[in-house]
Amino acid sequence: MNLPNKLTLLRIGLTPFFLFFLLCSRIPGAGFWALTIFIAASVTDALDGHIARSRGMVTDFGKFLDPVADKVLTFAALIAFVELGLASSAAVVLMMAREFLVSSLRMVAAGHGRVLAAGNSGKVKTAVTMVVIVFVLLLRALGGLLPEAFPLAALSHGLVWICAALTLWSGAEYLWKNRSEFAQTR
Repeated sequence: MNLPNKLTLLRIGLTPFFLFFLLCSRIPGAGFWALTIFIAASVTDALDGHIARSRGMVTDFGKFLDPVADKVLTFAALIAFVELGLASSAAVVLMMAREFLVSSLRMVAAGHGRVLAAGNSGKVKTAVTMVVIVFVLLLRALGGLLPEAFPLAALSHGLVWICAALTLWSGAEYLWKNRSEFAQTR
């Protein structure tokens, strides 16, 4: 259990606290706490990977757990957005379906001793999704400071649909790039 893996576990551990503050609007400053915790958890993502690579601490456990921790945090936010009326359930389900497909393909390849690396479009998708979540959280936290007619829900829905489109594009590209794996699974 090295430092990068502890940071990855911390990201998972922060997720319930993030959700608590995001969904509990009765607590003063809850929106800012949710934003702060999400940013802190996101920073652990960059930090654990950097430390693992720079110090030669990459482990199989970390390779498995890091993307799981990312998905737990990201989908916790997106599912909460659906509950808050800030995202379409259809967009979130499409994004989840892509993740299940790609993760399944990776598991099959791993069973055959192959590692399928993330592509650039997947990294762009992840970065854009994290930025969108932070942006929506920030706007929500600033709620009382924004004009009353500010279209937060419409803006958030549109941004999440952009994330869904990027997610589907990166998934299609990933599946196409690794299409030979389907022949290997027979």
